[in-house]
Amino acid sequence: MDLFSFGADLRGHGRSGGPRGHISSIEDFMQDIDVLLEQARVRYPGLPIILYGHSLGGIQVLHYGLLRKPNIKGVIATSSGLHTAIEQQKIKVMMAKVLGSLTPNTAIASGLDAKAISRDEKVVQAYLNDPLVHDKISLGFGREMIGVTTWTLAHAGEFSLPLLLLHGKADAIAFPSSSTEFAAPLKEKCTLVLWDDAYHELHNEPEKEEVFKTMKLWMNARLQE
Repeated sequence: MDLFSFGADLRGHGRSGGPRGHISSIEDFMQDIDVLLEQARVRYPGLPIILYGHSLGGIQVLHYGLLRKPNIKGVIATSSGLHTAIEQQKIKVMMAKVLGSLTPNTAIASGLDAKAISRDEKVVQAYLNDPLVHDKISLGFGREMIGVTTWTLAHAGEFSLPLLLLHGKADAIAFPSSSTEFAAPLKEKCTLVLWDDAYHELHNEPEKEEVFKTMKLWMNARLQE
């Protein structure tokens, strides 16, 4: 079966509107995915849908699957950021918890290490030179996501859709424990694939062809069910 892609920039990222790195509530993202799926059904009427998210998007599609339980064929999440390097930045975490509700729009640097994105130096340079890339995260966004990631992991066993989780074991941005912990209570209901040496952006790593092949095989299997 032919596969068609349909996507959008995250709110506050890329060419999307809104303050950089800020949302008022996780419901903002959930409603954005509602619209995305509605528009996909309009553009490709009658075709089955598989929802995909990477990194922050990976958190969103897992949370969305738990909350909305949409009528789709499955979910793919790569390098989901349920556990991240930000957790190790204790001062920023404390600021988000304490000040996130008082001054939610205050933006601070995310501290993301671009060199941890990929082992391909060209990919890293392209990221650093991209004018649409920013390193901002608001205290309100941080506070909200602390609650979202905790809740999402706690309810992982309730995920009812077919699920493919992919992660690099050498991911220093979104730790592989994000995927292994989410997959654990689901057992055979979830397909988990890990790559020993891969960094954060699996689609930009030396293993990318294997990654794409894994995704395509899994999708084709779901579409034949």
